[in-house]
Amino acid sequence: MMLICGSKSLNYNMIFHLHKSKITTKFAKIKARSSNSEISKTKKIIAQSAIAVLGLGFLDAGYSGDWSRIGVISNETEDVLKFGAFLVVPLCVFLIITLSKSQEK
Repeated sequence: MMLICGSKSLNYNMIFHLHKSKITTKFAKIKARSSNSEISKTKKIIAQSAIAVLGLGFLDAGYSGDWSRIGVISNETEDVLKFGAFLVVPLCVFLIITLSKSQEK
């Protein structure tokens, strides 16, 4: 009979073996849990999503014309956003690709 006890905060699980009325204790090293890597993957996905929303926001504000039509921004600001989209959108794509490549490593 084998009884396995452990804690997420420990690097070792205590394994108790019942062998001929003697209890012997052995320590077995367990693989480090990938909870830290899962958290970092989640953070990278959130960062990629935020970068994509930023790039899409520049495209929407600069090229849709809706924002200047309803008076949220002026026509001059819309022209500046169109020019800014040429710089911001490629930068956003580059950052998303860079984050995805660092995620694979």
